[in-house]
Amino acid sequence: MAIERNILMAYVFVHVTAVERAGMRGLAEGQKLSFDVVADRKTGKSSAENLQAI
Repeated sequence: MAIERNILMAYVFVHVTAVERAGMRGLAEGQKLSFDVVADRKTGKSSAENLQAI
């Protein structure tokens, strides 16, 4: 799953567990969210965390 950050026009990976931790059942295309981009210390890959519906 990927979400788009409008400001940067970039895609950010979001793991289903981040969605579940936010209390959501899933994401809908076009759904507006706020989120933090977090880099994994081991891999350096970025993903979305702390999701909140806007």
